[in-house]
Amino acid sequence: MRCRFCSKTIHNIFIDLGSTAVSNAFLTKENLNDRECLYPLKVLVCDNCFLVQVDEYQKREEIFSPDYVYFSSVSEYWLAHSKKYVEKITPRFNLNTNSLVVEIASNDGYLLQYFQEKNIPVLGIEPTASTAQIAINKGIDTIIEFFDENLALKLSELRKADLILGNNVLAHVPDLNSFVRGLKILLKPVGVMTFEFPHLMKLIEKTEFDTIYHEHFSYFSFYFINKLFDFHGFKIFDVEQLETHGGSLRIYVKHRENENEPVLESVQQLLDTELTAGVNKISSYKGFNERANNAKYKFLSYIIGERMKGKKIIAFGAAAKGNTFLNYCGIKPDIIECVVDDTPSKQGKFLPQSHIPVVSRDYFVDNKPDIIIILPWNFKKEIIEKLAFTKSWGTQLVTYIPDIEIN
Repeated sequence: MRCRFCSKTIHNIFIDLGSTAVSNAFLTKENLNDRECLYPLKVLVCDNCFLVQVDEYQKREEIFSPDYVYFSSVSEYWLAHSKKYVEKITPRFNLNTNSLVVEIASNDGYLLQYFQEKNIPVLGIEPTASTAQIAINKGIDTIIEFFDENLALKLSELRKADLILGNNVLAHVPDLNSFVRGLKILLKPVGVMTFEFPHLMKLIEKTEFDTIYHEHFSYFSFYFINKLFDFHGFKIFDVEQLETHGGSLRIYVKHRENENEPVLESVQQLLDTELTAGVNKISSYKGFNERANNAKYKFLSYIIGERMKGKKIIAFGAAAKGNTFLNYCGIKPDIIECVVDDTPSKQGKFLPQSHIPVVSRDYFVDNKPDIIIILPWNFKKEIIEKLAFTKSWGTQLVTYIPDIEIN
């Protein structure tokens, strides 16, 4: 395999999760017995630029299909996070009715709706028709396409952007160089960009291996992301460390020639922190697979022990990360009876590979489980609040990253 940034041949394995189904490839009852396609989920690290990456075993068009089932607006926490961002960014960069805000991977309009409420012109770019149509129905101008330099050229002929943003999109991009070249074309000379993405150093620190799945082609340290944008003529001028998704970064980016935004101390401080941690040393990436195995063994020991006691066990949240974890552990419906999920498009279907059924909250009308495994642990606080009513039954709410925690 060649590195998707620097093209050097890479061979250093970060983690090998075996062959698994695509995490969002939910099954219907009709195709439950059909043969499933399993793809290697092996992650490597480049010893030249230190990009951590999965080989592109499946094309993006197959992963992000028209019936894509992840809708950002399902999470109240994520909506609140997005609204807070808009309230912060609007005055900081003097966005107004004459500005243009472009979001790449705008999903169902979860964020752009808050700019639109301020009468700030917006444009969403979203490749999955299922989510984009929801945004369009809200009155949010949305293009149903993948973003790259070709689309950027077309759009820039009409108008360039004052703000380009992308939340959790960079990891989904197989051709990083084409993507960033497109940003260079679409952004105004004095425009700014912000991107949020899970922080690789937190993934390593907390053994968050379940955030690895086929949709995520790359995993970013700040060291690498700074290298990527610098290579294409950009300058990161600020960075914030966030609690979202187990530990994320929000970077602020400008054209290198733009002198309007000074580079803040946060940039060098985080670079220094990562370099001290060994981000540019292959030895720092060793041992992660073993720690993931240990997390698996601990979970299996716990859950099988509880099942052997006759405990009724279910899960909550049919998240992609949950599918990575369940399939790596080999969990089937004999261990976890079902997954309760609030997304209508997932209900009535089955998790890929494990074939665990996905049901609505109506399940709780006639069932009182002893244990609920929270699969999207990054929304743990919100989900525990949602499931507070189960406490009267003596139900235990359990998360498993970085360690088993019983609430």
